[in-house]
Amino acid sequence: MVYRIYVEKKPGFDVEAQGLKNELVSLLGIQSLSGLRLLNRYDVEGIDEALFNQCATTVFSEPPVDNTYAELPEFEGISFAVEYLPGQFDQRADSAAECIQLISQGERPLVRSARVYLLEGSLTEEQVAEIKKYVINPVEAREASLETKATLKMEYPVPTAVATLEGFNELDEEGLKKFIDEKGLAMDLGDIKFCQEYFRSEHRDPTITEIKMIDTYWSDHCRHTTFGTILDDVQIDDAVVQAAFDRYMAMRADLGREEKPRCMMDLATIGAKELKKQGILKNLDESEEINACTVKIKCDVNGKDEDWLFLFKNETHNHPTEIEPFGGAATCIGGAIRDPLSGRSYVYQAMRVTGAGDPLKPVSETLPGKLPQRKLVTTAAAGYSSYGNQIGLATGQVDEIYHPGYVAKRMEIGAVVGATPASHVRRECPRPRGCHRPAGRPHRPRRHRRCHRLLQGPQSGQPGPLRCRGAEGQCAHRAQAPAPVPP
Repeated sequence: MVYRIYVEKKPGFDVEAQGLKNELVSLLGIQSLSGLRLLNRYDVEGIDEALFNQCATTVFSEPPVDNTYAELPEFEGISFAVEYLPGQFDQRADSAAECIQLISQGERPLVRSARVYLLEGSLTEEQVAEIKKYVINPVEAREASLETKATLKMEYPVPTAVATLEGFNELDEEGLKKFIDEKGLAMDLGDIKFCQEYFRSEHRDPTITEIKMIDTYWSDHCRHTTFGTILDDVQIDDAVVQAAFDRYMAMRADLGREEKPRCMMDLATIGAKELKKQGILKNLDESEEINACTVKIKCDVNGKDEDWLFLFKNETHNHPTEIEPFGGAATCIGGAIRDPLSGRSYVYQAMRVTGAGDPLKPVSETLPGKLPQRKLVTTAAAGYSSYGNQIGLATGQVDEIYHPGYVAKRMEIGAVVGATPASHVRRECPRPRGCHRPAGRPHRPRRHRRCHRLLQGPQSGQPGPLRCRGAEGQCAHRAQAPAPVPP
């Protein structure tokens, strides 16, 4: 049986509802909106009625500040509900399910949540549609049914054979352009032509999975195509910027990099190369790992100098935050933490620098296909702080820059620093045909030990170097024999 409960903040505590109402009136210009109520709806399956009633005032609500209802309150205005898309993580529902399990000490129940909006006032269909467009981000959410549910179990279709894109190798340039549009691909014409040449050499058409996978990992976010774009013609009006660019070109000549592509990535990394050549960068901790920049330092620990490693890293999440502000900003700081953490350090401080358009501009001036700037900046701030608060990371600097140049593409940067005693770090490189044993398991001598390989050598089943795609080229022997594209 599915149990349902609605939770609403009491008058005086409904700050979020009143804030949203003011946004809709001031930004969308819907003056006829006279009132707005927000309710959190929970559907629960897998527990008995007694446990559900117990959780009503302990998990789902706080009696001093919340009102609860078994049915949707009688309302004469417009009502609609919003829920996350299937497969999208619903933190509210997940946390509720976990709390119920802690109380019951039994199996974790199924919980689904939704946000119910009750609109008061003489609203037209166009105004209601405009409000829905403002509060529903189609990338992560959808309008939910107000009807009760018989079950919360999701029915998933049985996977069938992966579709092969018959005739892909025969497409001409116009056909490839149409193919990109039909499949909604992020890659450009040059990328899709390269794919076509590869599969022609393989004498087969690709599957839709292969094209989608390549499209994902060749995106600007994963491959940094913007930073890797070759700069053929550079024109600079500012004298200071021109002087800096001239210095960059001089460094390229000094380092013998004139034949290397001139791009933003080269511009960003050439400083460290120049310092290293001059012998100034002496305390850099170099290894075969590519995690976070690591510097050797001396640290005073109870009056005694110890060898420590100081790590720092930044993560840009411009596009993810542009399309899904809460999750994009949350995983921005999460991604920044990941790298020094994988270097075995403790991450203890962070900084957030962002760029956006004017959040006070009317929603009507929002570019097609974009979220309103106010919605973007406020939701992204909530996502960043949510992740930081949960993981317990102090952010000492938060700076948001407002400029028209950030309207087309938002800037979302999270930067962190971490440290660890040098004695706590042990580095090794996987060897060809190396054997792996999960940490923590007692070693049991065996007569025959099996070697585990990822993306094995030239032919499946043949001995070959251990290759992990994400770390390609980090070891010398792997750099000489790059892993082939999986068939």
